[in-house]
Amino acid sequence: MSDFIIQLDTNIFLWLNSFHHIFWDIFMKMATGKLIWIGMYAAILFAIWRAYGWRTLVIMAVASALTVTLADQLTASLLRPMFERLRPANLDNPISAMVHVVDGYRGGRYGFPSCHAANTFAITTLLSLLFSRWRFTIFMVLWAMLNCYSRIYLGVHYPGDLLAGLVVGCSCGAFIYLISRIAIRHWKGAEGPGKTDTMRMADINGWRFHYRPVDVPISVGILTVVYIFICAASIFI
Repeated sequence: MSDFIIQLDTNIFLWLNSFHHIFWDIFMKMATGKLIWIGMYAAILFAIWRAYGWRTLVIMAVASALTVTLADQLTASLLRPMFERLRPANLDNPISAMVHVVDGYRGGRYGFPSCHAANTFAITTLLSLLFSRWRFTIFMVLWAMLNCYSRIYLGVHYPGDLLAGLVVGCSCGAFIYLISRIAIRHWKGAEGPGKTDTMRMADINGWRFHYRPVDVPISVGILTVVYIFICAASIFI
């Protein structure tokens, strides 16, 4: 059964990895980066502050760092050395010659589970539980899925790597969230989910509109994707 699953995982990877174009090479290489999303991360911190105050911001900033660290170390330092599954693009992997890579990027030696999947789904789970707003949750899941797909596109992870990383990430995010809720309840003045995440009104040059704090990181995230798209298009053209 395990051989069948591994072969199926390989076949699905090769099929998905076979769809490539120079435009998407540029797009996925930018999207998989960490620094490109700094604006969105800053907007998330702003949204937490606006919705719940500075005390909850401090707690959730620490919780976010702990969540990513826990997910990253579980995958990179514990599970990868245990399973030792070669990345698809690794030159020691028999299928490496069939893998589409971008700019010679092949990643490290082992890839199961995926740190990208673990980290993105860890922060997605943590923040989605905090805000409890469906549109924010959908946006964060789509963002995490984009990051995951970029890893298949670049040839550095099998779908199974990403699925395992998702499980690790969601577990870490939920675990740290429970701890952060305890900290919020015991820090006088810290606000919990749903209490102050209300509609706000903004006035820009006489143009008034209503929004929730979670709309800010969603907007910045969408603008980041548009920016990546424009950059990829301009380089391709």
